[in-house]
Amino acid sequence: MTVAVPTSLDDAVRLLGEHPDAMLLSGGTDAMVEINDGHRRPDDLVIALNRVTDLRSWRHDPVSGVVTIGAGVTYTELMQPPIAELLPALAEASRTVGSPQIRNAGTLGGNLGTCSPAGDGLPVLSALDAQVRLVSATGERTISVHELMVGVKRTSLEPGEIIAEIVLRVRDGWQGYAKVGVRNAMVIAVASACLAVDSAERKAAIALGSVGPTIIRCTDAEQQIASAVDWSAGTVGSEALDEFGRLVSAASTPITDHRSSADYRRHAVGVLGARLARRAFTVQGDSQ
Repeated sequence: MTVAVPTSLDDAVRLLGEHPDAMLLSGGTDAMVEINDGHRRPDDLVIALNRVTDLRSWRHDPVSGVVTIGAGVTYTELMQPPIAELLPALAEASRTVGSPQIRNAGTLGGNLGTCSPAGDGLPVLSALDAQVRLVSATGERTISVHELMVGVKRTSLEPGEIIAEIVLRVRDGWQGYAKVGVRNAMVIAVASACLAVDSAERKAAIALGSVGPTIIRCTDAEQQIASAVDWSAGTVGSEALDEFGRLVSAASTPITDHRSSADYRRHAVGVLGARLARRAFTVQGDSQ
């Protein structure tokens, strides 16, 4: 196969416009597994994006309270301050990804482009209502991450489009990520969840991974916990937490496969949701 290694986003977009069937390669941590297993065979040009400097940077605008992350920023970079201080749930999710070698190569944009429901970064992007900037030879557009993720490893990317940046608003409130797997490290999530609290708006968002064809937002659970929290004190009752976990479980639509049963996944996300909420708020009457 022929591999092109552009060094600018303009060159990458031009190449993709000339070769619409080309395979985009970022960190390669997902693509190379599929290629090695014989599940994928690039028939045309491979465009390697790891040297596109426009995709490897990030910036924070403290006035607007927005962080813009280039699609080529690696998990290792996301784990470190100051990104980890601005977006702690994203840093927490990044720490759970594979091995150091995988985290050094894998990118947030690659995770989003692959769009596996088990992708560790995706529940965080969903809970934080990320916006995604897409570029092509004909222009650019910005869409919600919820519009981009449409199914199992399926996105709404149009031919010729490249994920350029992910835009996230910094929130005033606790946020965290948790997952379970068949072992304690270097594992694909059997079930995962991200909870993000917005104290200023008195809202909470929770998104689930690995329990549906794509990332699931639990709107009923979000409304329930927001109404149950005493926002002035940051406290919530234990019964409300139990109900929150039940609603999180009810929102999931898992399947049974070689890694887990549907019943276990449904139970697990409810437990994860309640645990995250217990970390986010002080439980009334809890002595711990």
